[in-house]
Amino acid sequence: MKDFKQFIGKNMYFKLNGENSFVGRLVDAGNDVVVIFNGEDFVYISLYHVHNYRVLTDVDSEIQEPNYRPTIQDELPTISLRKIVTAAKGTFCEVYVVGRYPIQGYIKSIMNDYIVFYSPVYKDVYISFRHLKWLIPYNASETPYGLDYVKLSAPVHNQPLSRTLEDQLKKFIGKLVVFNFGDHENKIGRLCSVENGQIEIMKARMSNSYLNINHVQTIHFP
Repeated sequence: MKDFKQFIGKNMYFKLNGENSFVGRLVDAGNDVVVIFNGEDFVYISLYHVHNYRVLTDVDSEIQEPNYRPTIQDELPTISLRKIVTAAKGTFCEVYVVGRYPIQGYIKSIMNDYIVFYSPVYKDVYISFRHLKWLIPYNASETPYGLDYVKLSAPVHNQPLSRTLEDQLKKFIGKLVVFNFGDHENKIGRLCSVENGQIEIMKARMSNSYLNINHVQTIHFP
């Protein structure tokens, strides 16, 4: 993969899936993640989901070098996507996985192949690590939704988590489940079985739907 460190200090354009794209000053890079400053926020972009990119001329963009360093990188001499996600625990963040909009909240746990993310709107969301597109930490001075952080903070749960998303999902057999934020009717129903990477759910009208876990991006429970 291209060594993005050669572009540090340059303004760049990154195209991701769908209509998603970013313009910003490249401030850091790892093997699987780049960090840009877009004039307001530091954006951590998974290189796995970058379709194409280019260096911009001064005419294309006038974003200046940030005058401060991202706080979640204070203890990180080098970065990777997993290191960034781990360092962001406890910080209010925006993440994007699937759908029309990103979601906001806290990273609670990082397991082998998934993240447990607490959203004040959706509550616990299980996010497949491979499908995480970007992460934006909020500034400490921001007050999301105009609420204090006590009301926004994630409730404490002491239930043990399985190492893999498939094993964790097996614990929820019999419950109503929403996959990928319900972007299709076949992704909402009662979880019937999880076996060999295949998921069976029963929809509202009692017909069954089958999903490949490799294409499951998010899981939450209504």
